[in-house]
Amino acid sequence: MSTPALVHYDEYRFSAGEFLRYTAEGIGIAALISYVFYRSIAAFFPLLGILYFYLKEKKKDCVLRQKQKLRQEFKETMGSLIAGLQAGYSVENAFMRSYADMVMLFGSKSLMAKELLQIKKKLHNNQNLEDILTDFAKRSGLKDIEDFAEVFRIAKRSGGDLPGMMRSTADLIFDKMEVERKIETLVSAKKYEQSIMNMVPFGIILYIDFSSPGFFDSLYHNVTGIIIMTVLLGVYIAAFFLAKKIISIPV
Repeated sequence: MSTPALVHYDEYRFSAGEFLRYTAEGIGIAALISYVFYRSIAAFFPLLGILYFYLKEKKKDCVLRQKQKLRQEFKETMGSLIAGLQAGYSVENAFMRSYADMVMLFGSKSLMAKELLQIKKKLHNNQNLEDILTDFAKRSGLKDIEDFAEVFRIAKRSGGDLPGMMRSTADLIFDKMEVERKIETLVSAKKYEQSIMNMVPFGIILYIDFSSPGFFDSLYHNVTGIIIMTVLLGVYIAAFFLAKKIISIPV
C-alpha cells in the first residue's frame, strides 16, 4: 500500500469536476450582472474578472469544509485512541489500532484514515511520534489539533497520566464542537435567508423589467446610468460580504 501524499489543510485543489462547475457558476454570475446592471454584452468581458474572486471564495469555502470534516474525524480518532490506551495498548499501538477504526467509520479515503496511515508508516520507520503529531498539527491549521499535539508532547516527556490528559483535552474539544454545532443550528436559518436575499435584487429588477418593458431604460447605455448602477453593484457586493461575515461566528 503506497503512502498518501501529505495534505496541507489550509490549501485546497479543485477536482476537474469542481473547477468546471465553479467556473460555469462564475461565468453565469458575470453574465447575470452584465445584463441586470449594464444591459451590455461589452460589460460581460470585464466582469469575467469576477471569476477569479469567485473561485477564490469557493476555495475558501472548500478549505473550511475540509477542516470541519477533519475536526469531526479527529474527534472520533481521539475517542478510539483513549479507548486503546485504557485497554492497555502502548501509545504507538493505540494509533495503529485507530487506523482500522477510522477505516471502518469513514472509509480508507477519509482524511484521518490517510493521516493515520502516514503515522503507521512513519512509526514503522522509527520516527518520533511527538514529531509526527507536531507536523500533522501544523499542517492541519486547527487549534484543537495543535493543542492536542502540545499536550501529548508535554505528557510524554513528563511521564504523566497520558490517558487522563488526553481525555481532558478530548473533553474540551468535544465541548467546543458541541457549542459550534449549536451555533450552526441557530444560524442555519439565517444562512438560508441570506442565500435568498442575495438573489432578491436581481429578482426584483428582472420582474419589473419583464413586466414593464423599458422601465429601466434611462439607467442603461449612458454615463450617468452606468455610474449609478456601478455604485449600486458596489453596495450590493459590500452587503453580500458583510452578511457573510456576520453569520460566520468563530468559537
